[in-house]
Amino acid sequence: MTATENKMLLPVSFYALYILSMCLGFLCVVFVCLWSGTWRGGFAWDGSFLQFNWHPVLMVTSLVVLYGNAVLLYRVPFTWSRWWCKVAHAGLLLVAIMLSLVGLSAAFDFHSANNIPHLYSLHSWTGISTVTLFIFQWCVGLGAFLLPWSPMTFRAFLKPIHAWMGMAIFVLSLISSLSGINQKLLLTLNGRNGSNTEPYTALPTEAVFANSLGVLVLIFGFVVLKIILNQEWKNPEFEQESNRPLLADAR
Repeated sequence: MTATENKMLLPVSFYALYILSMCLGFLCVVFVCLWSGTWRGGFAWDGSFLQFNWHPVLMVTSLVVLYGNAVLLYRVPFTWSRWWCKVAHAGLLLVAIMLSLVGLSAAFDFHSANNIPHLYSLHSWTGISTVTLFIFQWCVGLGAFLLPWSPMTFRAFLKPIHAWMGMAIFVLSLISSLSGINQKLLLTLNGRNGSNTEPYTALPTEAVFANSLGVLVLIFGFVVLKIILNQEWKNPEFEQESNRPLLADAR
């Protein structure tokens, strides 16, 4: 039996979980957009709270949904070659990096315009660490697995570290997103400063909706990790070719 044939024999449970992950990722994006657009007033780029609303939308979309889907490409039994899978993986992660940088810019610009200190909370520490590790991981992966001058021994050494770091960054993304949702609710639903909203402790509709977003993010993360950590669902063809430079597969 060939590796391609073996890929097509994945159990129904894999496809059920993969479809579930796609639905959950879509719901995460919809929920965070509705939260920012409906309860937080919409979007702008003028240093106001409306500019900050881009931050949760872009960070959840990039660091959670796009990142998770980029990782899952290695498990989906597409008929494409290793070359196209690697290119799609790197390209999707690059889009996620660019969106996350715009999301960070929205937050930093908002803080600067309103004289709010930068990087003072645990959420900001985990968030900036996640993006920094993400960019570093992508650059190292580009040099090691795409460019042809990377020594084979280095690629073989780096592969398990790269995979472990990828999962660690994804977990950090989940932590950052959940802490950010909670921090945003605590800061905005405080019942002070003439706010027309109920306090967070009263669990108003916005709090229920945003908490539901957090639950969706958490379940999405668990489903992605379940798929990735199942050794029986690995793509054998990609495992066998792991020590070859990516550009060699394009020939």
